[in-house]
Amino acid sequence: MVRKKSGYKPFKRIGTKQSLKGFNLIQSSFPSKKVSRQFPFLAGVHSALDGALLGILISVALMSTLALHWRHLWTVAFTQLEASQNLSHRLMDSTAMLERNLLKINAQPISMVPTKAENLLYLKNPFLQKDSRKNNRTIKDILEEISYYKVNQGY
Repeated sequence: MVRKKSGYKPFKRIGTKQSLKGFNLIQSSFPSKKVSRQFPFLAGVHSALDGALLGILISVALMSTLALHWRHLWTVAFTQLEASQNLSHRLMDSTAMLERNLLKINAQPISMVPTKAENLLYLKNPFLQKDSRKNNRTIKDILEEISYYKVNQGY
């Protein structure tokens, strides 16, 4: 008796063999229990190297994250520095323009007139006159001067 082949095929899971192949690849990279029993030193070195590799990967990821963060902070600070320098430069320019316009308007005050050295009047220094008057002060003058001083309240 010969059996006919029918068109029915049993249901197969798609992708299970591929995922198992990937899992087997990961499992085959680690030493099996049999190998670790036969060569314990080699299994220990393999585990240590796996841990070191994982530690290096984590530290590289951490350092690159920190480097990117510090670069961002530096960029923000440099942008703020450029903005403050730009504002400072604009302030200096506007101040110079205002001074130039003010000097152009007030080139020579109306109260000043051209004169010669012969027409100038020479006056004594008023500060020297005050010093000579301080030596001849009376008690009444000193008390009047003290009464005009401001009294500071508190400590």
